Amino acid sequence: MTSRSLRRIQLPPVSVIIAGTILVAILLLAIFTPLIAPIDPRNVSSYSLVDMEIPPVFMDGGDPRFLLGTDNQGRDLVSVILFGLRISILIGAGAVLLAAMIGVALGSVAGYFGGIVDSIVMRIADVLVSFPTILVALLISGIARAQLGSETVSTWAPVILIAAIAANEWVQYARTVRASSMVEISRDYVRAAKVIGLPSGRIMLRHILPNVMSSVMVIATINLAGAILTEATLSFLGAGMPATYPSLGTLIRIGNEFLFSGLWWIAVMPASVLVILVLAVNVVGDYLRDRFNPKLMAN
Repeated sequence: MTSRSLRRIQLPPVSVIIAGTILVAILLLAIFTPLIAPIDPRNVSSYSLVDMEIPPVFMDGGDPRFLLGTDNQGRDLVSVILFGLRISILIGAGAVLLAAMIGVALGSVAGYFGGIVDSIVMRIADVLVSFPTILVALLISGIARAQLGSETVSTWAPVILIAAIAANEWVQYARTVRASSMVEISRDYVRAAKVIGLPSGRIMLRHILPNVMSSVMVIATINLAGAILTEATLSFLGAGMPATYPSLGTLIRIGNEFLFSGLWWIAVMPASVLVILVLAVNVVGDYLRDRFNPKLMAN
């Protein structure tokens, strides 16, 4: 058996297995949040001011009903964090999906046709990549808030955040797909497809795109952590999700106001969940990047 075959059947390291297990568990918690969470924090009638600012159960004064304590509005932190986790993952995944769709489409067109089309797409990408993602996202979010009313912004906040994050993240997908497409169009099967007169769209969808999707999936996994962090940063700065539908970033922002008054758990608990989520995604993403690295697989 060759070294290449042995590498392909080699099991992932323990850290990747642990990170993958944690990631799957977090995703399951996010999917089944309405069934798992003790209360729905979106329902104002579930707030109990009598139970406000109760510490976690492992501290003096803790209540077995609230494992991680309660916040300043009497909301169970377990429920709030679960709903916040769900919103953060949905926004992050939505931004990655939108960025991948835009980047794959533009990268495929640029790599296949080349010439002026390639120049236009790549120059736009060069301009966008010179700006930090958070700056572009803040700009788009600020414009939306200035042009739309506060009620409209609150309703469409997830859509605005997804578009704001994806506006700058598509560049990496476009560059990767463009480079891969330029390699694929030189292969015999693509030349044969052109000779028999297949439409360009069919060649890109049926012959080129399937061969570049592994790289796109790896990039998407790695970028998911960045998208979640960007959303959390925007929400922490007050330019993200409203307090009525909090994400992890919003919860950290709310808890930050009480961090030095002894109510540290209101900020630390959601922050810990965010760190664990991002770390798990990064570990899995790094493993997939190394696993599907064509230079390593070719050895």
